[in-house]
Amino acid sequence: MTPAVIASVETMLEKWKGQEGKEIEVFQEFRLLTSEVISRTAFGSNYLEGEKIFAMLKELSIIMSRNNFKTSIPLINKLWKHDDMLKSEELAKGIQDCVMKIVKKREDKFVNGEADSFGNDFLGLLVNAYHDSDENNRLKMEDLVDECKTFYFAGQDTVNSLLAWIVLLLATHGDWQDKARREVIDIFGNRNPDSEGISKLKTITMIIYETLRLYGPSNGLQRRVTRKVQLGKLVLPANIDILVQNIALHHDPHHWGDDVHLFKPERFEEGIAKATNYNAAAFFPFGLGPRSCVGMSFAITETKVALSMILQRYTITLSPAYVHSPMPILAIRPQHGIQVILESLHNNA
Repeated sequence: MTPAVIASVETMLEKWKGQEGKEIEVFQEFRLLTSEVISRTAFGSNYLEGEKIFAMLKELSIIMSRNNFKTSIPLINKLWKHDDMLKSEELAKGIQDCVMKIVKKREDKFVNGEADSFGNDFLGLLVNAYHDSDENNRLKMEDLVDECKTFYFAGQDTVNSLLAWIVLLLATHGDWQDKARREVIDIFGNRNPDSEGISKLKTITMIIYETLRLYGPSNGLQRRVTRKVQLGKLVLPANIDILVQNIALHHDPHHWGDDVHLFKPERFEEGIAKATNYNAAAFFPFGLGPRSCVGMSFAITETKVALSMILQRYTITLSPAYVHSPMPILAIRPQHGIQVILESLHNNA
């Protein structure tokens, strides 16, 4: 998938030409980039085709965040639905219709002989399962739509936030920006990143991990207790939901020391295990155990590619207009965006 990521980053960088010395709001820029990447790689389409889905998912995530800790009474909800519930149902129906249009387009290509299969990307695998001849293995329409919603949202929103926070931290820590750029140029020169070189980016990896610790895309992991279990001194009954606040563990001075709130990528110089003193629960931005995020490698690779290509071309400084206000809406987002000023490294080229 790396060539598709590179092509999307090149499109973004082409748009940045002529913006040198001017203020750019990178959170929005990366939103368009990551939307294009997940559309290309998982769904064989482009941002414009999924634009409506992204917009509805964003609106749905805002509604969900403001209702996360409200208690609902089932009987009353059937008799009277508040505005947020009505809007969320409308959005869910809209998302389902849009996803099924994309599925129908893929089905039609196969039926009309324009393609010899449903495809081998993520959408192709889902459509194959949707048409499985064995009814026991067949994917239901609701599950197909839910899988698409998850990949569209998680595949875009998390990397969007991660890239934006990394750019902020590099803009305010010039020493680490210089180290990262030296590493990128030592490995790739002016060439586009490749898989072999990506695996050698040690400094960039340290920066990514430290950013995930400070501003991890997920500010909590929801889990359902399926059977009664003892968790330390707590006894948790079956069928309750718990929220595991990984962000609290990532900011715990007991694990990370008194400088826990400072950006210090050197913590990860000898890897995650050494940084956490071999405590797996001290750092898990992508979850833990069998339910850890299946998109982790993809997200890290996409971040490394985008960051490498930016550092090859620009120095980054923070705009005076920036206002620091991280806000949890499923992911940790900058409430007022992240404004930076880019200066080209190749003005004379």
